[in-house]
Amino acid sequence: MSSALKGTSGAELVSLERLAHLLKGLSPAELEILELLLDEEACVTTAQSLKELKDGIGIPVPDNA
Repeated sequence: MSSALKGTSGAELVSLERLAHLLKGLSPAELEILELLLDEEACVTTAQSLKELKDGIGIPVPDNA
């Protein structure tokens, strides 16, 4: 057992095992979303983009695109 796991209580270990089980069950798309959510810079960029969209600011997309 790793030294990190030796310092955890039984309840914490159960929670980590549950988390590992949940992560294994994620689809590739869900894993990609999780990766973006854990990326602080991506979250800031996404929040800024959503604000710009709400405010009507952005790069216009041609109609024929």
